[in-house]
Amino acid sequence: MTSPATITIASYNMHKAVGLDGRRDPHRVLKVLQEIDADIVALQEADKRVGGRASTVPHALIDSHGMYKPVHLGVRHKRTLERVRKHADRLFKLDTRNIGWHGNAILVKHHVGVLDCAALELPTLEPRGAVIAELLIGDKPIRVVGMHLDLSGLWRRRQMQAILEAIERRPHKMPTVLMGDTNEWRTAGGCLRDLNGEFRIAPTGPSFHARHPVAALDRIIVHKDLSIHAAGVHMSPAARKASDHLPIWARLSA
Repeated sequence: MTSPATITIASYNMHKAVGLDGRRDPHRVLKVLQEIDADIVALQEADKRVGGRASTVPHALIDSHGMYKPVHLGVRHKRTLERVRKHADRLFKLDTRNIGWHGNAILVKHHVGVLDCAALELPTLEPRGAVIAELLIGDKPIRVVGMHLDLSGLWRRRQMQAILEAIERRPHKMPTVLMGDTNEWRTAGGCLRDLNGEFRIAPTGPSFHARHPVAALDRIIVHKDLSIHAAGVHMSPAARKASDHLPIWARLSA
């Protein structure tokens, strides 16, 4: 549980809610998040990549679950046959709203205030993005960046640099956490080399593959103004089935 002086954050590549059994089951994702009990969660692969790109955990299910609210970014992906789809959604009572941006989403508990948010386009050969949420917990602001970086090392470095530049341009300074699936197998090279001593990586441990985790692709990257009290990988039976990645978490204080 989070103490009054700390916050718990988590990052989870939820694999579009498709588990190791090949079934799409958003209830399992919510069960895993309930187990972790984080104040702030960054999700990757939270939306479908084709069709209407709807959230793989329906908005109504998140609302009825009651534990989290999504940070509404105010953007959505352009869809093919936009006019036709809009009428089809209404006629067939489909909810094709996404929850994030290029699969990245941020969920927060109801006591967490949202000061501002933004969606970033990242340099890449395929569609990639990141999301920024500037949040308030009690009287303490914190900025969270959710990201899912490229498979290519060259593009990962360009994307990390674009994220760091976007943070630098934000009008208000506040402690910042970057978290998500970095796709970086190296512990100190590649895109992680560009953090320039301003950030450090929480010692969560390997989170991929969920069946036998050997790689720390998922990372929580914490600004030096924040203290890391604990960090780890959530390895419950539910988490080992719900996605091909295990969720990671960290407990922080300012």
